[in-house]
Amino acid sequence: MKFRSIATVVFGVFFMFISGARADERSTQEIGVQGTGLFTKDSSSNVLNQHSTNSGGILVSYRHHFNRWFAADVSYGWNRDTQQNISSSGSLNVQSNVHQTTVAGVVNLPWRTARFNPYVLAGTGALVFAPTQSAGATVPGAGNQAKATFVYGGGVDYDFTRHFSFRLQYRGLVYGRPDFGVNALRSGLTTNTAQPSAGVIYRF
Repeated sequence: MKFRSIATVVFGVFFMFISGARADERSTQEIGVQGTGLFTKDSSSNVLNQHSTNSGGILVSYRHHFNRWFAADVSYGWNRDTQQNISSSGSLNVQSNVHQTTVAGVVNLPWRTARFNPYVLAGTGALVFAPTQSAGATVPGAGNQAKATFVYGGGVDYDFTRHFSFRLQYRGLVYGRPDFGVNALRSGLTTNTAQPSAGVIYRF
């Protein structure tokens, strides 16, 4: 009888501990949808001055947490802008849909609180520039072009509940200017696009 009572207490404490540990665990997977702004730094050479119009877009992401410190992020983004190429002979503009696909490592910072969870990220990916072929907005002969990109940034999640959070994030994209296969647009220059974003995260 005494043994049974002790066993009951031990198992009761054990299951209380397990239940508490599970309650404190953060979900390991999450998906997010964010609205973004895109602001690209101007580029200049002896031949071309290049400017991309500011634009807005969308960013969809999936993140897997391996532990409380490290996660992997896969993201897809879309926006539309116009690259303005100005030379001594005039202006050549290309309006394009920009598709971005990136993979990044995410490090959760140690000074997280019960609701605020800051992080930094870095990775790589590709930007695909697809001219819209709209009349008067595309240089003849311009075609789709992919550019490798380096992505860096960080952000903070604010937890509303165990499953839903609000995210503020900044990503920087470093890549070579596209020329769309047109020799007159070829500058060989590198630029940086700042991509601030805000949106909702669902964890599961």
